[in-house]
Amino acid sequence: MINTKQILRIHGVLLALLGGMMLLPLPFSFYFGSGDHWPILGSALICIALGALIFFSVRNAEKKIARRDGFLIVASGWLAMVSFGTLPYLLSGAIPSFTDAFFETMSGMTTTGASILTDIEAQPEGILFWRSLTQWIGGMGIIVLTVAIFPLLGIGGVELFTAEAPGPTSDKIHPRIQETAKRLWLIYVGLTALQALLLKLAGMSFYEAINHALTTMATGGFSTRNASIAAFESPVIQYIIIVFMFLAGVNYSITYMALKRKFRKVWHNDEFRAYAATVLGFIAIFTVSVFYIQQGQEGASFEQAFRDSAFQIISLITTTGYVSADYTAWSPALTMLCFILLFLGASAGSTAGGIKFIRHLVFFKNSILEFKRLVHPRAIVPLKINGEMVAGKIITHVIIFLLLYMMIFLAGSVFMSLLGYDFETSVGAVATSLGNVGPGIGKVGPVDNFAWLSPSAKWGLSFLMLLGRLELFTILVLLTPYFWRSN
Repeated sequence: MINTKQILRIHGVLLALLGGMMLLPLPFSFYFGSGDHWPILGSALICIALGALIFFSVRNAEKKIARRDGFLIVASGWLAMVSFGTLPYLLSGAIPSFTDAFFETMSGMTTTGASILTDIEAQPEGILFWRSLTQWIGGMGIIVLTVAIFPLLGIGGVELFTAEAPGPTSDKIHPRIQETAKRLWLIYVGLTALQALLLKLAGMSFYEAINHALTTMATGGFSTRNASIAAFESPVIQYIIIVFMFLAGVNYSITYMALKRKFRKVWHNDEFRAYAATVLGFIAIFTVSVFYIQQGQEGASFEQAFRDSAFQIISLITTTGYVSADYTAWSPALTMLCFILLFLGASAGSTAGGIKFIRHLVFFKNSILEFKRLVHPRAIVPLKINGEMVAGKIITHVIIFLLLYMMIFLAGSVFMSLLGYDFETSVGAVATSLGNVGPGIGKVGPVDNFAWLSPSAKWGLSFLMLLGRLELFTILVLLTPYFWRSN
């Protein structure tokens, strides 16, 4: 039986926390005199007051959370966070349409980075900081954050963490889930602070350094500039972002191992090696191709070709979505490769979206072994990842995930085409939304945005963003009759 009171109690905590986070843009509002302090403060107070009211009205709820409750909390919790996260946009008038505000907030919380803002630099500084903060909150997952503090409220968190991170791996940095969440956030906060400091030293203003550090480590890609990172012509700034985008795409348990100087475990991790090798391979291919294409153009150089290629490859693979160059203008072949990159995703256990390398690794290794099984039908040929045998149910999980992902991609593309959009725009918008990337191809490419799409398209893509961020199963399980049966 679903513990409705406890679910409401947790939603009250989430809303109160969201309201507390809304207070963080206020110093920038006052400093810049941007005039958005009252809407932001009002939004924060609404969330805190409503959250406290809900929490205390069901404070005597039974504390136990079942697995089914965990899925409901994550799915409905994200919807609640996104819905109330629209308040600063709506009350300030920065985004007066609820559809547009919901799309922008969903894009932020799911770290997709697709935007409906046509003139980002005209927005008040407080609102832009809230926009960046939505990505930082969603980057590691607001549910994981609450896992770390729920023990103080007498609430367990194992079920929540499982629902928030339903991938095929179950590595834990620490045996206690609350301690795991705390370590994840310490790494997350530490890397964000370090990147902000480096960007400030490289020439960014303090305000822009913080904004871009928040959205880089979240692999979100929201920028304070209309031209994204292309607005900063400093190679040093771009290289700093390249490095931190790559780090943001690494499994946080691997980052933890590296910080503990356990480099052997880092290098022997199959997913990390596949991730690093793929990134380096695509950078090499793109660098040579872009340098050849741009030969004779003013200002063209091998270093520029390498920097633009490395930036865009890592941005797409990690689903960050920052833009330093228009990759759709390079060549049709490179545009197609960039489209393929929308389906990769970085490492499981990172803030990146997408399918994730571990799933690709399991699928391709199992596919190769299947040929061996055909030749030797009586032999037992186990699939191993990191030297350990992968259980059959995990292989099945991965295959079903990939099939569902492609079916949803195809269905979404058909939906967009029925709304009247051309083929490139339809597949580009769906692939980038489902993969939580940001820029796609067609008329939603790196130099375009999503403002011109119809309300129906924006709601459909918003749903795909949430579906992709919670890795399909957390949402889809709610649509099955099995979930709602008492037994």
